[in-house]
Amino acid sequence: MRRLRLGLVAMLALLILIGGRLVLVQGLDVGGMAEAAVTKRLQKTVLPAARGQIVDSQGAVLASSVVRYNITVDQRIASAKDFTDLDRSVDAGDGSKKVVKIPRTQALQELSNALGKSVADVTTSITGDKPFNYVARNVTPDTEATVMGIGFPGILSEGVTQRVYPNGAVGGSFVGFLGSDGTALSGLEQTQDDVLKGQDGSREYEIGADGLRIPVATDKLTPAQDGKTVRLTINSDLQYFTQQAIQTQADKYKAEWGVAIVMDAKTGNILAMADSNSVDPNDPGKSAAKDRGVRAVTAAYEPGSVEKTITMASLIQEGKANPLSEYTIPPTYTIDGQTFADAFTHGTEHRTLAGILGYSMNTGTVMAGKELSPQQRYDWFTKFGIGQPVDIGLPGEALGILHTPQEWDTRQQYTVLFGQGVTQSTLQTARAYGVIANGGVMEQPRLIDAYVGPNGQTEKFQTAAPQQVVSQNTAQQVRDMLESNVTAGEVKPAAIDGYRVGAKTGTSEAPREDGVPGFDGVTSSLIGMAPMEDPRYVVAVVIQRPQGDIFGIGNADVFRSVMSQTLHKYGVQPSTGTPVKLPQYAQ
Repeated sequence: MRRLRLGLVAMLALLILIGGRLVLVQGLDVGGMAEAAVTKRLQKTVLPAARGQIVDSQGAVLASSVVRYNITVDQRIASAKDFTDLDRSVDAGDGSKKVVKIPRTQALQELSNALGKSVADVTTSITGDKPFNYVARNVTPDTEATVMGIGFPGILSEGVTQRVYPNGAVGGSFVGFLGSDGTALSGLEQTQDDVLKGQDGSREYEIGADGLRIPVATDKLTPAQDGKTVRLTINSDLQYFTQQAIQTQADKYKAEWGVAIVMDAKTGNILAMADSNSVDPNDPGKSAAKDRGVRAVTAAYEPGSVEKTITMASLIQEGKANPLSEYTIPPTYTIDGQTFADAFTHGTEHRTLAGILGYSMNTGTVMAGKELSPQQRYDWFTKFGIGQPVDIGLPGEALGILHTPQEWDTRQQYTVLFGQGVTQSTLQTARAYGVIANGGVMEQPRLIDAYVGPNGQTEKFQTAAPQQVVSQNTAQQVRDMLESNVTAGEVKPAAIDGYRVGAKTGTSEAPREDGVPGFDGVTSSLIGMAPMEDPRYVVAVVIQRPQGDIFGIGNADVFRSVMSQTLHKYGVQPSTGTPVKLPQYAQ
């Protein structure tokens, strides 16, 4: 009896000890063991966010993403012999859930139906001892949801995103592209990555030791937040036309590259920005690395005589001259020991300021421009945006080089007046001409119009406020000079039937790129605006290192075709009024 009582006491003590341990572990869980066990059972699947689209001003898609999933399997779990059926939580009909047994054969049939594969093919892919194997690739989100809802043990999914560019190389340079791992590598894809990529979501659920999802256990869904759409100012139809035109021009002259820009001077909107050899973002590897950027933004060069327009505007604004101011210009002009000549041979001529610009005379430009102090020259170039960032949301922007007056040598202080000794991008030049077209007001160029959220909420892209650079009167006088270039000067080939046009050409030497001092080609440009009774559109055309006789190279045909297409595209009626034709020679 005494032994029995001792045994009972020992048994009670053991039960108390075990009970206390259970309370400690399951109730108090001082060591976090229960939480650790749950954590160990949790399975997490990433739900990738849909990358936002890049669209043109009319909503035409330039870049979009397709979310797809790979269905994978741990064969060790899926083909386990003790897996004969699975537990599935279903609606009990009274608002509660109940667990039912689903035979393996039924679950396998459901899996094959969802994937559109035969039972035999699915069985083969899930059978074996591999910890990882593909069952299906690139299935739609709906299919993935159906597959994961089956709850087949060992079956998992991984999200993948495919980026597609429906318009191919149209705008490819500024749209940019992604790497094979989804990393944004160039263009707007790179600079707007944070806006486009969104935030991935996740799905968490518990699985048992047998790989089966535990019904009525943790099932947490965090929805993905899709990226925003980036809407551009570009018109993709005009972009296509402009790309074809500049490509034809570059091919015609066997040029290293060509660029063309169409800009709305009243809004700053870039309607087209074309590069020759534009990259196709669907297959960027086919393009040389040097052709994958946006040269309208990244390439800085000496602009040549197109810069004379800024000099003329500065002279007029400072009250130093007007379009009919008269100058007697010798065959060459010497000042401060520096001699300047023109591209054509001439004797002593009596020219107006309009005639100096109309026939692009370096001699006359220096003669008139010397009335501006070096500091005034620098200040006005700066006000017109030379050496200043444009920042339209693209990588690799070239600021160009505009040295201070203190850095100019004796010759450079004059050569900057006609576009030598200063470098700038095509977009900077287009912005400066936009000032003249827009009544003296600079509108900052815009490539991005707005961000559009998944819910349709629109956020306008912010740019710098407009700036009055010169007076309306000054801008009008310079426009009259530019129109006279076409009606009476050397830019007659830029004329467009039915429309009043103003334009200026430019040619400069292109420095060697092999590190050896000197030049090995030219940069040829033409920039103009229309219609001159109320200028709205600015078109800039540049080709680098064209081959052939410099005097036979011109961009007027490209300018005419692109400007004509722009005017027709936006329904601009033929011009009214009499075209301006200022005298080129002094009376």
